Amino acid sequence: MKISEIIAHLEQWAPPALQESYDNSGLLCGHPQQETTGCLVTLDVTEAVIEEAIRLGISFVVAHHPVVFSGIKKLTGRDWVQRTIIKAIKHDVAIYAIHTNLDHVHTGVNRRIGELLGLEKLQILDPKEQTLLKMVVLAPRDVAPQVQAAMCEAGAGQIGAYKDCAFVSTGEGFFRPTDEAQPTIGAHGQLEKVEEQRIEVILPTWKKEAVLKAARAHHSYEEMAYYIQKLENTSADYGSGMMGVWQEPRTLEDTLEKIKSTFGGVVRYTKNERGPIRKVAFCGGSGSFLLAKAKAEGADLFLTADFKYHQFFDAEDQIVIADIGHFEIEQFTSQLIVDHLKQKFTTFAPQITTVNTNPVGYY
Repeated sequence: MKISEIIAHLEQWAPPALQESYDNSGLLCGHPQQETTGCLVTLDVTEAVIEEAIRLGISFVVAHHPVVFSGIKKLTGRDWVQRTIIKAIKHDVAIYAIHTNLDHVHTGVNRRIGELLGLEKLQILDPKEQTLLKMVVLAPRDVAPQVQAAMCEAGAGQIGAYKDCAFVSTGEGFFRPTDEAQPTIGAHGQLEKVEEQRIEVILPTWKKEAVLKAARAHHSYEEMAYYIQKLENTSADYGSGMMGVWQEPRTLEDTLEKIKSTFGGVVRYTKNERGPIRKVAFCGGSGSFLLAKAKAEGADLFLTADFKYHQFFDAEDQIVIADIGHFEIEQFTSQLIVDHLKQKFTTFAPQITTVNTNPVGYY
């Protein structure tokens, strides 16, 4: 199997357009046409992970965190990042990262965290803006249903838990073919009137070309009339962090015990002045930027990692901050990726690294 086939599936799940501007998700080294029979999945890429891949005869590593975040001007092996890349290139091991784009999809990193905690009614904590477009296509009435179905099949018309959403209205379309035109309907120089349907759908920005291509393929006109508009709407499917509720409220002690038994490590937390905990906000990785949002949503507790000392004061007795550690809160991401790949590729062998890449120890 070619690496590009696996990448295409991963990017359909977590589109690269969703990654943050500082991120570096994607194929970091290797050729997309390279053949592979499996992949090694890891939270972080280190020299030890590459050595394991070489030992197992695996030529493709899929990681959550990119080993390269910023530009590298020289490859001299002076640090662990450069040594890891050099070793991978020497042994034809391709490295792919699926980072903040996987954080931002509702079936990604944060959903797995919520499921492990046993939370229900999971939803995005901070929906992402500038992710939606409205596309309007005008089509003759006889082909409009096929055009509409093709657009939805290509990725338009998804609103929350509802698929194939569209608004269709009927009207009259006017046009006059010039001498250069090759009209399907009408004659050169004559004003033509046709009963048409106006098809309106919402779609993610990164599916624009696919939806346009599908519409044109089923449209009968030489020149398809359409327009695309950016929306200020936020999508319930894409964004940072998540929140959910427990059916029964828990004490702080029970909550901390649940967190520690699920993720291990050490929980740093603030005192509780709110009483029982039922609504929980959370974010894989470094999520302190979402604290204000968690408070605004009325969460009783916010679980994430990498809070600095003085940031704990920002709880202000309005919410409990619980910090479990960066590796700990994202450690199940590797299994999430493996599960997703196995659903699609039955003859492909993804496996999780045996290397403990956590750089933090506890004494």
